[in-house]
Amino acid sequence: MVDPAVSAPAALPNEGRTAGADARPGRRFLTVRAAVIDDITLTASQRRAALTELADAWLAGHFNALPPTSTAGMALVAVGGYGRRELLPGSDLDVLLLHGDTGEVAEVADGVFYPVWDAGLALDHAVRTVDQAREVAARDLASALGLVDARHVAGVPQVTDALRAGVLGDWRRHAADRLPKLAEMCRQRISRVGELAHLLEPDLKEAYGGLRDTGALRAVAASWVADRPHTAAVAEAHEWLLVVRDALHRTTGRRHDRLVFEEQDAVAALLGMRDADALMRRVSEAGRRIAYAADVTWRQVDRTLRGRRTSTRRGRAPVRRPLANGVVEHDGEAVLARDARPHLDPVLPLRAAAGAAQAGLVLSPATVKRLAAECPPLPSPWPHEARDCLIALLGAGRGAVPVWDSVDHAGLVLRWFPEWAAVRYRPQRTPVHRHTVDRHLVEAAVLAGGLTRRVARPDLLLLAALFHDLGKGFPGDHSETGATIAAVLAARLGMLPDDAALLELLVRHHLLLPEMATRRDLDDPATVDAVVAVVGSSEVLDLLAALTEADATAAGPLAWSPFRARLVSELVSRVRSVLGGVALPRPAGLEPWQERLAAEGVLAVRVEPDDPKGSCRVTVVAPSGEEVLAVVAGVLAVHRLDVRAATVQSVNDRTAQVWHAVSGFRGVPAEATLRADLARALAGRLDLAGTLAGRASERSQRVAGRAEPLVRVLHGASSDASVLEVRAHDAPGLLFRLATSIGACGAIVRSAVVDTLGAEAVDIFYLVDTEGEALTGQAMEDVVQAVATAVA
Repeated sequence: MVDPAVSAPAALPNEGRTAGADARPGRRFLTVRAAVIDDITLTASQRRAALTELADAWLAGHFNALPPTSTAGMALVAVGGYGRRELLPGSDLDVLLLHGDTGEVAEVADGVFYPVWDAGLALDHAVRTVDQAREVAARDLASALGLVDARHVAGVPQVTDALRAGVLGDWRRHAADRLPKLAEMCRQRISRVGELAHLLEPDLKEAYGGLRDTGALRAVAASWVADRPHTAAVAEAHEWLLVVRDALHRTTGRRHDRLVFEEQDAVAALLGMRDADALMRRVSEAGRRIAYAADVTWRQVDRTLRGRRTSTRRGRAPVRRPLANGVVEHDGEAVLARDARPHLDPVLPLRAAAGAAQAGLVLSPATVKRLAAECPPLPSPWPHEARDCLIALLGAGRGAVPVWDSVDHAGLVLRWFPEWAAVRYRPQRTPVHRHTVDRHLVEAAVLAGGLTRRVARPDLLLLAALFHDLGKGFPGDHSETGATIAAVLAARLGMLPDDAALLELLVRHHLLLPEMATRRDLDDPATVDAVVAVVGSSEVLDLLAALTEADATAAGPLAWSPFRARLVSELVSRVRSVLGGVALPRPAGLEPWQERLAAEGVLAVRVEPDDPKGSCRVTVVAPSGEEVLAVVAGVLAVHRLDVRAATVQSVNDRTAQVWHAVSGFRGVPAEATLRADLARALAGRLDLAGTLAGRASERSQRVAGRAEPLVRVLHGASSDASVLEVRAHDAPGLLFRLATSIGACGAIVRSAVVDTLGAEAVDIFYLVDTEGEALTGQAMEDVVQAVATAVA
């Protein structure tokens, strides 16, 4: 409760230019105001109320002391934060003087505003008629937002009521035009200021998820276009940011909304918190709540306004496009399919997240809630599909960030990785970093996704980027501790021992290259030898170099300056020259029964389900030829079998192909069906290209950011074949397009190794001509150009 002796608004005399007798106008007001600010018995909420009541009484006193004939038909209105009763020690007084055709406007303005200036307080003021105020609000969004919170202070209440009714009516009538502009303002603030939840020195008001966004949420709710979501959670977060902002104003003695490093300890102490880290974690949590509510609200606004504009949609059900098994696109969001069974599917949250991110969509709030509430925990070790979905999620570029935020907000990330709790919202007290540890890891994974063409194992690069700083949440050297955590995570993910060891190495030595490049003499052979001893191969060196760039770029410009980048590049070049090349993968040998099948010389198909959820191995024996690989790949794609790996090799005049695939909505097709369709396709009676074009159109609107495709000839990799490497983002029918392009050039795929790591295709083709000789000159250039066009 506010102490009446402290606030005492009714007892304040009229002061300022109209008082005349006081040598320092406003002195008593300032004295009482200072007492309110310094009163340690008041809560932040009570202090705001007391400061608001004090300002109301003071301004109303000046207004009411003027002759009634001067103030006839006028009203004094509080707007903005003052209108919301959120006055803080450093806040401006945002005041609007409304007038009509009567009264002395200049005299009233002087009598009310000059005392504020004389007192040395910041004043944001305007003098307008109701119609003028509405016209300004119609032109200027900031003014409109301030007037949405207009509150009567003194004068004629009906004038204030007319303003509020007019402004709110205008706001609702023109919501279809104003709300997209407000959304764009919010997006510009994200780009300019950043996200409050993940900044190390956040602006409590301007950063996304800050106080400015709670105002935007109120404005959206006032438009009646969308409801205000998560009201209690947002209100709690909003109140906490006000509490912190109040403490920041009091500790600095001035209006100051950016919570910089040097002031965080003092603010934490004033609020009775353990330390600055505890303060910043709670600030980040509040910012994430508000930002998530804003994300949901703006999507709802977009859907509502699109529905109003598109009259042809009325009476029609929104289109549902498949994204993954159990997940579809519905009205611009990823949602669960009607036949999804969350309570039976522990992989569904990861599959849904990967499908949404790869499509450039977000998961609907209701879907995230169901996934968190109904899906059972993943077994340990994870099934292969779960690990694959995680890699696909991480490799989706910028599309991964909002999806990760939504599943993290719902607690799913902590369910997958309990170790994440130690770095979640964890601040980093260094000028090199610009984000909290958890956001730094996500940003590093996003940036690593753009570097996947440089490495042989994009899956390990993405996992290392996500895990490399997990040790910062635990005691000890974060690289060594992180390596131990990485080993535990690798076992949980079900990784092969060699892959687990490589992931552990990458995390342990993620700082090796920048430290050696900047702290050692590059001309000293011992420097290169030290790196060679750690990495051991060009494959590992490439992974470490890409991880270094992703990590440093995510940290900020100080960590990856042109000078540091040049030093690291020089070190990597010298190490690579010592290590030499890496052997290419070759097709695995056939099993005895597969050799017998190939020897029979007839078209054959064998389907072996790997698990009841749609994973399978398909063995195909078919005649050799320029088109056979494309035909088989096309038939599998038509049946919605997503290829995860494959090997192709020639056996006399036949090709033996072993495909590892995951089925989509239709389940694993029967052997007889596949064989019949394959026979029809080889005979030219099945339009594979047309059917697959229809499926590809399902993803035509998707915008996930990806690294550019890579098509290159690996010279000297084989003595009797030309070797083509293709790295590209996986898509329906991709292998069909690649093989078709190769065959159209008259080249034959003698053997191939196809791999899909997450959502990245890494394919090696050993090519010969119709005489069985390696391709040379123009023939190989034609193949490269055709394949590059196919993946563009």
